[in-house]
Amino acid sequence: MTAKSRTCADESAGAANHPMKQSIVHVALVVRDYDEAIAFFTRKLNFTLVEDTYQPEQDKRWVVVCPPGSSGTSILLARASTPEQESAIGCQTAGRVFLFLNSDDFWRDYQDMLSKGIHFVREPKQEPYGTVAVFEDLYGNRWDLLQLSRDQASSP
Repeated sequence: MTAKSRTCADESAGAANHPMKQSIVHVALVVRDYDEAIAFFTRKLNFTLVEDTYQPEQDKRWVVVCPPGSSGTSILLARASTPEQESAIGCQTAGRVFLFLNSDDFWRDYQDMLSKGIHFVREPKQEPYGTVAVFEDLYGNRWDLLQLSRDQASSP
C-alpha cells in the first residue's frame, strides 16, 4: 500500500451519512472433487474444515474451510457441476494471483509448505509491504503467501 492508498473502511464511511458495515464471508473456489480439495486444504495448508453439509435438494455439499486461527473470510469449496464451471477449475483469475494467505511467520509456513510438496512459482522476495512468494493450489490457482511488514499489518 502507498501513502495514497485508502482502505475499504475509508470508502464506505465517507459514502453516506450512515456508515455501512459489511464483510465478505466466503469466497467460492471451484473444485473438481470435494474430498480431494478438503484433503489438500486441511493436510497441505493446515486449514480447518469448518463445515461439510450435504444438501440433498441440490445434490451438493456446503464445504467451508479457513486458515488456522482465522476470523475473517473463509473459502467455500464449490464442486463444478457444468462444463463451463469445469473449464474454470484452476484458472478462476486467468493465471493471476487469486487469493492472499497472510502469515504471522512467513518462513515457518513456507518451509512447511515446501515439505508438503506445495509448488512455488515465485520464490520468496522481500517487498516494501512484506515478504511474499507465489504458490499454486492443487488445481493451479495462484496464491500469495505473505507476511506483511509491521506498518502494513497494523493498518486498518
